[in-house]
Formats: sequence, C-alpha cells, structure tokens
Amino acid sequence: MRSSPDEYQKGGQETMAEARARNKNVAANCRKRVIALVQSLPEARAVPAGDRHLSLEVRGKRFGWFLDDHHRDGRLALNLKSAGETSQTLVRTEPERFHVPKYIGHHGWLGVWLDSRPTNWDEIEKLITDAYHLSAQWNEREPGGRTFDRLAEHLAKS
Repeated sequence: MRSSPDEYQKGGQETMAEARARNKNVAANCRKRVIALVQSLPEARAVPAGDRHLSLEVRGKRFGWFLDDHHRDGRLALNLKSAGETSQTLVRTEPERFHVPKYIGHHGWLGVWLDSRPTNWDEIEKLITDAYHLSAQWNEREPGGRTFDRLAEHLAKS
C-alpha cells in the first residue's frame, strides 16, 4: 500500500513525483508559448501570479489563467473564458483534454489540460483568442485610436 500521494500510481502509470518532474520541463515550454500567444494580442499581457501561474489579461480584465501544479495537483492547465455552451460541449465530448475549472467553471470558463497528450497549439491559440475577445471591449467609434488600429492589424493577420 502506498503511503503518500507522491507514491500513488494511477492505473499503473507514473507517480505524482514523476509527473511533476516531467511537467517541470513541459511547463517551461508551455509557459513560453502561452506568453507569446498572449503578447501577440493587442494590449494583452501575461501577468505573473505567484511563482508558477500567469493571469492572462487585457486592460486589467482577466480572460484566462495559466496554471502549473495548482494546489499541488501535478497538472498543467489553461483556464479560459468561453462563450455559451462551448465549455460544456468540449468537456462532454473530450474529457481527457478539457475540464470544468473549480470556482469559475460555473461562469462558463473552460479548462484545457496542457499535459494530457501532444498539445494542439493552433487550437490553444484559437481558444486564447476567443477568451481574449470576450474580455476586450473595443471602442470602434474611435478610428485612428491606438486600440482600434492594433485590433484592425490583428484581424488583418487572422
């Protein structure tokens, strides 16, 4: 019988300690990619929140979290704002990749596991961009303004 969570083996697979060690390298790479994706969006920032987490924000409005070993769960995840039934549909159809995040899931947020299998970064980019657009409120009445121009540039690239 195992005496600690670090010695626990889930279905004969790696232990929590092994998962944490593997995730340390994966987390550093994922963190860099998430930061790059966020910084490609007008006025968006990835703000450090503690040692391992990032708050994804646009003009002070949070649209996501990058979570590394949150509450010592040994997992790597993104929690993102999502529209309507999107989160429920994705969780229902692909529970090995998506989850309903604790505390914020009931507000329509979507959890994405970044450590469950090879990450589809095109899909992650779309999910981050969608979450960003839910938080960014563009004032289109101000053409020529910095925000409007940056949004137009971003949309032209898409």
